[in-house]
Amino acid sequence: MIRVANAPCSWGVLEFEGMGESYPYDRVLDEIAATGYIGSELGDWGFMPTESSRLREEFDRRGLSLLGAFVPVFMADASTHDEGIRIAVRTARLLAQASTVSPVIVLADDNGRDAHRTAQAGRIRRDDSLDEARWKTFAAGATAIARAVKDETGLRTVFHPHCAGFVETPWEVDELLQRTPPDLLGLCFDSGHLLYGGTADPVETLRRHRDRVWHVHVKDCSAEVAARARAEQWDYFAAVRQGIFCELGKGAVDLAAVVAALTGTAYDGWVVVEQDVLPGMGAPADSARRNREVLRTLGL
Repeated sequence: MIRVANAPCSWGVLEFEGMGESYPYDRVLDEIAATGYIGSELGDWGFMPTESSRLREEFDRRGLSLLGAFVPVFMADASTHDEGIRIAVRTARLLAQASTVSPVIVLADDNGRDAHRTAQAGRIRRDDSLDEARWKTFAAGATAIARAVKDETGLRTVFHPHCAGFVETPWEVDELLQRTPPDLLGLCFDSGHLLYGGTADPVETLRRHRDRVWHVHVKDCSAEVAARARAEQWDYFAAVRQGIFCELGKGAVDLAAVVAALTGTAYDGWVVVEQDVLPGMGAPADSARRNREVLRTLGL
C-alpha cells in the first residue's frame, strides 16, 4: 500500500541558507499530522532532534513515521567523498535507531554549488553535463556512499535528481543509473524536478527506471513560472522564489498519470509531498491540506 507523507521543505525548511522560513520542528510535525499525512523526512541535520530516542518519541506521539533524510554531497569532486560517507552514515544511523519503518538516505548532488549549473537550471544542454572523468568521479562517490550506508546500517540509498545539480536532465538520470550498481543505488523519483529539468514526460522516466524507483517525491511545477524563468534566464533560486514548485494540481505535472504508473506497477513505498513554500506564499498548513486532498481525489 502506498503511504503518503510530507516534508519540512513544504514549511520552508530548505537546504539553501536564507531561502526559507524558520518554523520550529514541533510545529512542522504537528501540522504534518493535522493535515492528513502519516510520515515525514528528517529535514536538514539539526532541524529535528539528533538524539535517537527523543526523535523517535517526537514521531511516535504524533502517529508519524520517519522515512528518510536528504544528504547533499558535491560528488563531482573526489575530495568530498570521505566527508560525504561520514555524513551519510551518521544520518543513516540516526534513521535506523529512530525509525519504525524502513527509511532511506536520499542522496543528492550539493545542488546550487556550481555557479553555471545554478544559473542554467531548467535549460541545461548536453555540453553543460559532466565530462567522462567527472562522471566517473561522481558515480564512484555515489556508489561508495550507498555501499557504506548499507554496510554500516543496512539502509538503502536513493539518488534524487535535482535542478541546479549535475543530475537534472533525463539523459543525466540515465547516465548515473547506468554507471551505478542497481542493488546499491535506487532512484528518488521527483516529478517536479524532472519536469523543470527537461524531462518532457516524467512518467516515461518513472516507467523506464521503475525497478530503481524506491522512493517518490510528488512535486508540481508551474508552467507559467517555468516559461518566464527560461525566457528571462532566471537562476534556480530566482525560480524557486517565484513559486516554480506550486501546489499540487496547479502546475504541469500529470499527477493522475504519476499515480496510475505507481499503482499499476505495484509500488508499495512512500509518496512524499514537497512544495517549497517561502515567506509570502501563504500558510504552509493550508497548502499541505489542499495538496493532501488532491492526492485523495487520485486514490492515495
